[in-house]
Amino acid sequence: MRHINGVYTQKYNRLKRTDGPLFRGRFKAVLVDSDTYLVPLTRYIHRNPIDMESPLVVKLDDYRWSSYPSFVGIAELQSWLERDRTYAILGHHDRCEGYRKFVANGVDENMANFYSTNNCATIIGDQGFKEWIYDELLPELKLEQKSRLVHPDTGLAEVVQGVSCFYNCSVSELTVAIQGKAKNEKRKVAMHLCQELAGAKLSTIAEYFNLTAIGSVSSATHQIRQERQNDEAFERKIVSIIKNINKKAT
Repeated sequence: MRHINGVYTQKYNRLKRTDGPLFRGRFKAVLVDSDTYLVPLTRYIHRNPIDMESPLVVKLDDYRWSSYPSFVGIAELQSWLERDRTYAILGHHDRCEGYRKFVANGVDENMANFYSTNNCATIIGDQGFKEWIYDELLPELKLEQKSRLVHPDTGLAEVVQGVSCFYNCSVSELTVAIQGKAKNEKRKVAMHLCQELAGAKLSTIAEYFNLTAIGSVSSATHQIRQERQNDEAFERKIVSIIKNINKKAT
């Protein structure tokens, strides 16, 4: 994928005397719960050429760079193309015509919402599927890394709310800067987890926590990281907070 996105783009630009990216963004693999989401995903992919702002074709049958014509039986079937699982899930007696009608119905709301977010998740599935991946498939990853993969849409508000529940305090106690509260553990923990779980920038965290300098955020998050490394009891506390936030997100 790096070769296609990089080297091929460079050669294409030299050949066509153009400049800039050829593809939209970086490649991102998505893990799919095939029993529920595989067929809607294939429809979303196959409809891309006509659901764009500037459609590439009028009819999907006419788009040659797609497996759709093979799925509906109007093009030669390539040996590498796997259709049977999709047909079996869809369950139509006339497989080709059934798939054509399914695609013609348009992309469903859930799939459209999944791909419309700027922070596109890496997993398509229901709660049970995500919990299975979280518990069984990613045991070697740190808790924060697993959280970002399974719950990439976690925002600052969700993180701060989770911290406030754990410490049994109000959200304002965490987000409002108070003079003389330099050792405010829960506020520093909230900043740290906003960075670790929500992937927020220092400037964003500073604004959210009503700070005028990002250096204050950097100092607070560094202190929490150091304490997590040096204090096992404190690390267990942070892990407990993260698990509670993830549970609510799921």
